[in-house]
Amino acid sequence: MSVTTAENLDVSPVGEERTEPAWLAVISLTLGVFGLVTAEFLPASLLTPIAADLGVSDGAAGQTVTATAVIGAVAGLATPIVTRDFDRRIVMWSLTLLLVISNVLAATATGLTMLLIARLLLGASLGAFWSMAGAMALRLVPSRLVPRALSIVFTGVSVATVSAAPVGAYLGGLLGWRAVFVIAAGIALVTLFAQMLTMPKLPPRASPNIGTLFELLGRPSVRLVLITVLLSISGHFAGFTYVRPFLEQVPALSVEMISLVLLAYGVGGFFGNFAGAAVIERSLKAAVVLGSLLIAVTAAALVILGTSLSFAAAAVAFWGFAFGALPVGIQTWMVRVAPDQTEAANGLLVAAFQVAIASGAIFGGMLVDHLGVVATISYCGIATLLGAMLVLAFGRREAFAAS
Repeated sequence: MSVTTAENLDVSPVGEERTEPAWLAVISLTLGVFGLVTAEFLPASLLTPIAADLGVSDGAAGQTVTATAVIGAVAGLATPIVTRDFDRRIVMWSLTLLLVISNVLAATATGLTMLLIARLLLGASLGAFWSMAGAMALRLVPSRLVPRALSIVFTGVSVATVSAAPVGAYLGGLLGWRAVFVIAAGIALVTLFAQMLTMPKLPPRASPNIGTLFELLGRPSVRLVLITVLLSISGHFAGFTYVRPFLEQVPALSVEMISLVLLAYGVGGFFGNFAGAAVIERSLKAAVVLGSLLIAVTAAALVILGTSLSFAAAAVAFWGFAFGALPVGIQTWMVRVAPDQTEAANGLLVAAFQVAIASGAIFGGMLVDHLGVVATISYCGIATLLGAMLVLAFGRREAFAAS
């Protein structure tokens, strides 16, 4: 099947249609993403003790985050091609095992090099997982339940976002940073057993290659997804990466209040995730447009009224809610525009997300250094507004309507 226009976003999955949902397998994927995102976020809360213990600077230790992102983008593109002949459940088990090994290596690291190797393995597991998550959800539940399944999977992101940093910091102070990675390895091991018990056989459906990636890039509908990601996601991360300096400088919040506001952001994202799935079941276009548009409105409100302590706190919490709906919508969108090559298409999506995150953070940093933190929030609003307008202009309403 060839999907070449934005008018074909709502086609049925290629191959067999599952009549009964495998919800336990979907939940095991949720556990997997929780473990992956938790491990990804841990250095942010443990950076200082890690650097002190390994005898390196905070900046050097921070490069472990960069290493994870870079290898994640490469893994997202390569995994569907390298693993094209293997049962997908075996591939997923291997990725979860890689997560276990990564956490064990981090916990036992004797120097920065060993820690970087551990984080490279994490990046490979993380990028590969996201390239496969949408395709697996497509095969574990009937097509009409795919948005709900993806919402459940993204719940793992929301919970990890809310809990990883504060819990990691608390346990790190209580037990030491190495013990935190041991606990993370234990969570990953439990996840592996759950996946082995619940996942059905999922033989490969397609045999993507490098040419497949270029063929997908030739589809206007796929390009529209990727450009929307580059606009909306880069805008979001340009703003949110520097939301703490904004809260410190504009409404002048205390450190304790900032922690509460960021917790509210995470809680908002948790509920936004489910709200996004509910909207998708009625209109996919509305979910994608509203997610970007609400972030733009929130950014504009922060620029205009952000000096108010209570308003800034409420706006950031609402920002979390708005962003929580966006990844579910984008992931569902990509599944629908390329049902014949879901894994390769999601590999492109993973790469686009990583590029958007990195470019947003870099450009946001340049704006902060040269024009101030308000300029960064302003750019966030402009970029996400452009993303919403792009979808409105080039995505036909009937093409986005949910099944």
